[in-house]
Amino acid sequence: MEQLFAPWRIDWVERDPEEKTVDGCPFCVLPERDADRESRIVARSEHSFALLNNYPYNPGHLMIIPYRHVGDYTALSRAELLDHARLKQVAIDALHDGLGPDGLNMGMNSGDGAGGSIGDHLHTHLVPRWEGDTNFMPVIGETNVIVEAVDDTYERLHEGFAAQPGAVIADDADSDDTERAVEFEFDLAVSDTE
Repeated sequence: MEQLFAPWRIDWVERDPEEKTVDGCPFCVLPERDADRESRIVARSEHSFALLNNYPYNPGHLMIIPYRHVGDYTALSRAELLDHARLKQVAIDALHDGLGPDGLNMGMNSGDGAGGSIGDHLHTHLVPRWEGDTNFMPVIGETNVIVEAVDDTYERLHEGFAAQPGAVIADDADSDDTERAVEFEFDLAVSDTE
């Protein structure tokens, strides 16, 4: 018999679903910390950030999240919407450069009935997919097999984001977390012809 080893999943399994994060919404708290690597934030822009999912469906499962705490996609300002979309484009390129998937699933859960665990702070999921990555385990055994530790995926995606045009990498020598997220500044001006 083969053994599955995914020790980071125990935090999810043993969590109290009724308990909220002590410090508030995790999507609000994490970008405020001065610990991008520890928080698994791989990229930042003016209005959004890219965060690796702690409980991924596949290696490289990340989320694009606006900094502002908002649950309604239609409530995003024009600048937030364009920035979110632009960081998603860069993330797609970074995923292809860093992990080389055959395809991606992308989407968001909106509203209580959609099944998301954090419904009041919108976020778009990007899940890398490889041909043949679905087998009997999730279909019959209701078990997902994650083939790479999230910290190892962080390394590969950080390199993938750093390789993108316009990437800015700022190391903070005063911090224990010397590897910071890759930063992007997008021109969000849109003409009527675009």
